[in-house]
Amino acid sequence: MKTPRPETMLPGCAVIVVSYHTGPCLMDCILAVLGEASAHEVVIVDNGNPPDVVAALQEMAASEPRLTLLTGHGNVGFGKACNLGAKATTSPYVLMLNPDSVLGSGSLDGAMSLLGTRPDIALYTIRIENPDGSEQRGCRRNLMTPWTCLVEAFGLYRLGFRRINLNHTPPPPALVEVECISGSFMLFPRPVFEKIGGMDEEYFLHMEDVDTCQRVRKAGGSIWFDPAFSAVHVQGTSEVTKLYIERQKTKGGTLYFSKHFGGWANPLVTLVNIALWLRFSLIAIRLRLKR
Repeated sequence: MKTPRPETMLPGCAVIVVSYHTGPCLMDCILAVLGEASAHEVVIVDNGNPPDVVAALQEMAASEPRLTLLTGHGNVGFGKACNLGAKATTSPYVLMLNPDSVLGSGSLDGAMSLLGTRPDIALYTIRIENPDGSEQRGCRRNLMTPWTCLVEAFGLYRLGFRRINLNHTPPPPALVEVECISGSFMLFPRPVFEKIGGMDEEYFLHMEDVDTCQRVRKAGGSIWFDPAFSAVHVQGTSEVTKLYIERQKTKGGTLYFSKHFGGWANPLVTLVNIALWLRFSLIAIRLRLKR
């Protein structure tokens, strides 16, 4: 485990947490962040939480000078909420952290200690773990393209074609460059975040992370995965239906492929987008039959 530099030397980081009916894990997330000296600003963007949770957040913000609560705007979507949070801060680094992600002690401080010496890193993440300690799917991955999606859908990786997710491969022993990371922990130097225009607000929920990685790479930036630090991503804590999640994934996927790979004029994009909506239809039918 790397040892962070003295607190006074750590670059300041603004941590943005977007919450929609997250549940008890939200408080665990916030407390872990506040335990990091480099978290100079912590912004909770309330996209929709029960009144008692909002009241508890307001009380916490009143007693903790680093904590700011943005509320009253309703559910504006994940991307727009991230941008609202970033605009409310001034720290030189910006971290987008999922509300059901709990930082390992010292993970943010260690990350900031490293980034203070690596101005070449445009986007950075740490090891994202399941509650059992295993590496989470999507934590580090190859960039999603129409072809790689077809490889996954039809099992063509068995013929040697590369897969999207890399959690099935041996974990790297040290900091390594990757093509794409999970939105549960995305750490940017602020100039990079501003250069790419922040998060794309066309995405309401899901696929924003893949789109962001694509735009960082197109802007000439490099993306890095650091196994020295970790966070536990609980998942499934938000009180929304599976059908709603699948609909947003499908909408986000079709937007991503249309935006970055030539739209419906590209036969592969057309094939993948049709397959995505067919998949969603089958899931919807199965869920209705279960009810």
